[in-house]
Formats: sequence, C-alpha cells, structure tokens
Amino acid sequence: MRKPIALFLASLLTSAPAMSSELTVTVTFNGGNEPVEGAVVYLDEPDNTTPVTAEIYQKDRKFHPHALVIPIGSRVEFPNRDNTQHHVYSFSPAKTFNIELYAGKPEAPVVFDKPGIVELGCNIHDNMQAFIVVTETSVIGRTDAAGRITLTLEQKPPAESRLGLNIWHPRLSDNTRPVKRKLDAGNTGTINIELVPEPAMEDAMDLLQQRFREL
Repeated sequence: MRKPIALFLASLLTSAPAMSSELTVTVTFNGGNEPVEGAVVYLDEPDNTTPVTAEIYQKDRKFHPHALVIPIGSRVEFPNRDNTQHHVYSFSPAKTFNIELYAGKPEAPVVFDKPGIVELGCNIHDNMQAFIVVTETSVIGRTDAAGRITLTLEQKPPAESRLGLNIWHPRLSDNTRPVKRKLDAGNTGTINIELVPEPAMEDAMDLLQQRFREL
C-alpha cells in the first residue's frame, strides 16, 4: 500500500502551482546610496487587475494627490474644492481629455483605458501639475522613506531568471514614462535612477490667473 500513496503524494507535488514569493527592491538615485521615497515600482508584465473609482481634487490651486496609481479601466473624478474655477486637461498619449473651465464636480468621471503615465495640468493655473500612473499589473507599490518596496509575486520565478520592472517618479528627467530595469529574481535588489532637483514652487498668480480667480 505504501507505493500507491507515495505516487499520489508525488503527483500532488508536481501538479501544485508554484508558491508565491516576495521581491524587495531598494531605489536609490544619481549613482549614490540616497534612497528615493515615493517611487512607483511595478512588474513589467500584465496580470488580472480590477478597475476602481478614484478622485483627484483641486484645493488651494493644487491637485491632490500629486500622483495617483490606478489599474487600467479605472474611473477618476476631478472635483474642484477651490473658490475659483479650474480647467483640467491632459495631452498625454495614454489619455487625452479636456474638462473646460468649471466649479464643483464634473458630470462624468474620466475613464483611463490605456496603460501609461498621464500628466495633468490646469489651463488657468500653470503651476498646477499632477500625474496618473495607469498600470496593467497588480504587482505594484511605492517605496518608503528608506527607498524600499516589497512586491508579492503570484508565482515564484525560476532562480536564474530576470524580472522586468518599471520605476516611475515625478522627478525623472522624462517623467512621461517609467524607467525600465531588469533585476535578478532573488529576494532583494537595488535599482539606481537619475532624478532632477525639486522644482521651485511659484505661488504668485500671474495676471491671467488673477483674472479668473473670482469667476
């Protein structure tokens, strides 16, 4: 009787799906060891994602949040909580749209049906800027203050394989697309990216902004 039982257990082992695993990534910048906080790191391979409904609101002539991460097919509301009107637009290939001068909440949300980086602006307030990262993978996260993120992989990759990762941050010199890197499929890895200095915030309104402030 022992041989059939052993064969049965062996068949279970060979047919069972590979166990999940974790990959911890540390992101540093400009060739040094300084950590990058808030970098979006995601696997460069589509899987099953579920669309969500989210919002980016305008308050104190800023977008909140500055960077939103959503799965493909998600809907985003753009409520205006300022006492002035805004004109929200994007010319990004991943999503082109234009919500003309408005107060309150637009009637319909915007659906983001392509992966990529969507840059937002306001036609009235030039300093207003925000980004939407639209992805096709659920293996995604943002780095903490130490520049680290741990991603959970649904299946454990072969030990000698290399994983494709996308890394995006608003201070990339070209922040309209993620940086692509390959990383060994071990438990940990470090990726270095190039960042530009934090842009100076100009709070003074120009004449056009002043004109529309009380509309």
